[in-house]
Amino acid sequence: MPSLTDPLVVITDLDGSLLDHHTYSWQPAAPWLDTLRDHHIPVVFCTSKTTAEIVPLQNSMGLAGAPFIAENGALLQLDGEITRKIMGQDYAAIRAVMVRLREEKGFKFFGFGDVDEKLVGEWTGLSAQDALLAQRREASEAFIWRESDERLREFAACLAGDSLAVVQGGRFYHVMSQGSSKGAAVGRLLQHYRQQDGRPWQSIGLGDGPNDISLLEAVDYAVIIRGYSKTPVSVSPQQRYVYRTSAYGPEGWCEGLDHFITSA
Repeated sequence: MPSLTDPLVVITDLDGSLLDHHTYSWQPAAPWLDTLRDHHIPVVFCTSKTTAEIVPLQNSMGLAGAPFIAENGALLQLDGEITRKIMGQDYAAIRAVMVRLREEKGFKFFGFGDVDEKLVGEWTGLSAQDALLAQRREASEAFIWRESDERLREFAACLAGDSLAVVQGGRFYHVMSQGSSKGAAVGRLLQHYRQQDGRPWQSIGLGDGPNDISLLEAVDYAVIIRGYSKTPVSVSPQQRYVYRTSAYGPEGWCEGLDHFITSA
């Protein structure tokens, strides 16, 4: 098990994990966040949220300037870098493909780019101001699907023709470039840490939804936080260190760290 004195990075999903699914509160995790900061252990957000949402959250938690992975792995910002890395097509290109397919095939969905911040707020429970931040997308589109699963598979097949893929999140589906994922971005992040100083960095990943599976499979220790998704979260048998929490949200987040991290 890793200890607080090891070269360790904590990589975490936000909604339903570090943030409560209903209230978006992270305060129950504050003692652990303080402990990790005191021991210079980086906490990296790996989330479907946008950069515009992530930076204020980092500031509020005392994590300003830390690396982050946004939009389900479609965007990566490494420590100390100003320029963000978009892993594939940008938002405008993705939206253009989705709108064209809707016009050609009659697919029924509503993306964040189709509605105003008031409706996004109703979907998410966010304030109008925070909903606007959620709409400032750079490399993926979040959407609500209004047809059958069969039609969704047809939509995904059409998107594949333009090198795009559908990912299921906790609340929404997401369209992003093929090959982009939380796991792929985590791999790049860990490579960056190990090349930076040559130390044998260990990693703990925490998530609650199907879109977190690649994240959980890319780390050394995986915490599956009890969640509300109808789709169960199952990781590869090759991931030997897996802990499923009994608690939801930030309480489950703390439970997972309690399980894996020793004090010395």
